[in-house]
Amino acid sequence: MDYPAAPKRNWLQRLTGRGKTVIPVVRLHGVIAAEQRQGRLNIASVEPLLKRAFAIKSAPAVAIVINSPGGSPVQSRLISKRIRDLADEHDKPVLVFVEDAAASGGYFIAVAGDEIIVDPSSIVGSIGVIMAGFGFVGTLEKLGIDRRVYTAGNNKSTLDPFLPEKANEVERIKQFELDIHQVFIDHVKAGRAGKLKAADEVLFTGEWWRCCRQHRGPLGVGAAGALGHDRYCPARPHLRHHRHRHLSRHPQDLARLDRRLQVRGRGSPPPAPRARPARARPARRHRPQARQGWHLPAGRRRQTPLTVPGGQTRGLSRMTGTAQ
Repeated sequence: MDYPAAPKRNWLQRLTGRGKTVIPVVRLHGVIAAEQRQGRLNIASVEPLLKRAFAIKSAPAVAIVINSPGGSPVQSRLISKRIRDLADEHDKPVLVFVEDAAASGGYFIAVAGDEIIVDPSSIVGSIGVIMAGFGFVGTLEKLGIDRRVYTAGNNKSTLDPFLPEKANEVERIKQFELDIHQVFIDHVKAGRAGKLKAADEVLFTGEWWRCCRQHRGPLGVGAAGALGHDRYCPARPHLRHHRHRHLSRHPQDLARLDRRLQVRGRGSPPPAPRARPARARPARRHRPQARQGWHLPAGRRRQTPLTVPGGQTRGLSRMTGTAQ
């Protein structure tokens, strides 16, 4: 792998800290699932960010920071394949950095990198397939509930949690898992070709490794290449001369905006207006009554009669404004 060389800078650039080549960093954190919500990784939310990273022409490489316990095998493969397609299209190496974990589907994505760099406390591996569920046989009868299911097809209600397990159904599920496991194995062997140092019986048992173990850890079996992180890698000291630009991921912006604006179809009725809370009217100020002998400013008009002591009412002159 051809690592990006350190750029040559003049004395002014070295003094001001400028002139470093930018390496875009894509952070992939969360569970891998197809659902569109915050904290989920899928091809729909990750692909725009990957395109932005590889589109930076001046970048000599692309860094990907992974922190994922795994998830959907389909989404893991789509993301991993998209990374490799963009890397081959733009002819750029991919550096993968593992933070807390790159297990199962997370490691499936990590294999897309040309180099996998891990932290001493990272968890890597878990190359396997798992499927779990619960059985509630006899629960509904105890509650007095009669369950009714109508199907067309002998295998339509496979692994019904309210019915006892059937041997043929369990065999079908296990074969399904073996097929997916083989896809995982072939992907790891292709991505880490020439770097794996252990037999298949050690690598592909579903075991996850701690990176601090030198012999049985991912470094010992060839699942990872070096220790470090995206800020500094002791095994790759030349990376310190590059400036990293972290790209943010907002997969739910459009969906969240659509919900807030409550976008409706053309034939839908308009939303009902919101009722405004009634506000109490402020109390009117009490104006003192005019007393006899008071004079209003000249030229001011006033039509309200003045009441003077004794019950007599006197009018006001419109022009002079003086009491008559």
